[in-house]
Amino acid sequence: MTIATKIYTWWRGIEVGRDSFGNRYYRDKTGILRNRREKRWVVYEGEAEATKVPPAWHAWLHHLIAEPPPPEGLAPAKPWHKPHLPNQTGTPNAYRPPGHEYRGGMRAKATGDYEAWTPR
Repeated sequence: MTIATKIYTWWRGIEVGRDSFGNRYYRDKTGILRNRREKRWVVYEGEAEATKVPPAWHAWLHHLIAEPPPPEGLAPAKPWHKPHLPNQTGTPNAYRPPGHEYRGGMRAKATGDYEAWTPR
């Protein structure tokens, strides 16, 4: 977090909640509307990684819901919810399709159902 964000948060922000990752969510305590909306922001715990914002808080930040979500634990977790996994791009765990040079660099042979385009 930059020093400007710290000062702005201290001066104009009021904390409305926290999530399980330790991120803190704020709204502008002056009530000034910008484009008919209040200003809302997040202060990340640790590295600023946008994928660490849970869906309910994302909805609140983007004005899809009016009130902040309830504290975690009040709303039951759905069986299809998965634990957070940070963005894996640039790491050894990143997705690499078949034929990628890190996976041998060889693509599967064409199966015969492919017909090359030729100009007429």
